[in-house]
Amino acid sequence: MEDLLGLLRIHIKRGVNLAVRDVSTSDPYVVVKMGKQKLKTRVIKKDVNPEWNEELTLSVTDPIRSFILTVYDHDTFSKDDKMGDAEFDISPYIEAIKMNLEDLPSGTIITRIKPCRTNCLAEESCITYENDKVVQDVVLRLRNVECGEVEIQLQWIKLPGSKGVS
Repeated sequence: MEDLLGLLRIHIKRGVNLAVRDVSTSDPYVVVKMGKQKLKTRVIKKDVNPEWNEELTLSVTDPIRSFILTVYDHDTFSKDDKMGDAEFDISPYIEAIKMNLEDLPSGTIITRIKPCRTNCLAEESCITYENDKVVQDVVLRLRNVECGEVEIQLQWIKLPGSKGVS
């Protein structure tokens, strides 16, 4: 068993301008995979700008430093269609957690990550200190699809007795 560092809570906020996979709309849901873990949101019917507002929690073990988020269109009678995916590297976020920051003014920006060819960011992502927590707001541009973005927020949950990220 690998060492558990803590839990990564991924707040899946919403999808923006997702691809149409049914006649004029889609029934999207999100699947997040990290290592052997796989979690999914509920399906939102007939909406290419869905508001999931759902939290998925993954266990973070040391070697795994990225997760893959895939959007699917739910179909009742056939295989669900893929509506794009994005890989996201959590290393900068883990590094920010390791700083063990305390007593910063809420809203302090710790790190900014610029969009580049090797990441799936649609815009600059900021890791900030808010209400005694380190959070990262991310807008992911989906790959392998004609359009679509997903807005998420990362939050760290310390586990009593886990190794932590020191």
